[in-house]
Amino acid sequence: MLSVCATQVAEIQDALRKKKDVINFDGMRITMRDTVALFITMNPTYLGRTELPDNLKALFRPMTMMVPDIDLICEISLMSEGFKEARMLAGKMARLYKLCEEKLSKQKH
Repeated sequence: MLSVCATQVAEIQDALRKKKDVINFDGMRITMRDTVALFITMNPTYLGRTELPDNLKALFRPMTMMVPDIDLICEISLMSEGFKEARMLAGKMARLYKLCEEKLSKQKH
């Protein structure tokens, strides 16, 4: 299944490189737009997940995601708003956010 996806992704990327207006995609006529983008995400640490095949991996640029530094984000946000005690307040805000994440349900509040 994933090697079929690799073939189709390669076809779309080739059409973008060649600036084609229309392509024949899996028997269908598709109008191409230059604003199209393809992304693939994976988290190989979950149980039951397998690595992507090399032919599919080769079509994408790898990028690593990290957990954001909430303390730093809070501090910079407070500094940009002109708070003089931004570092101290950032620690308190970060603790508040973490408590909310732990104690509140996932629904929007």
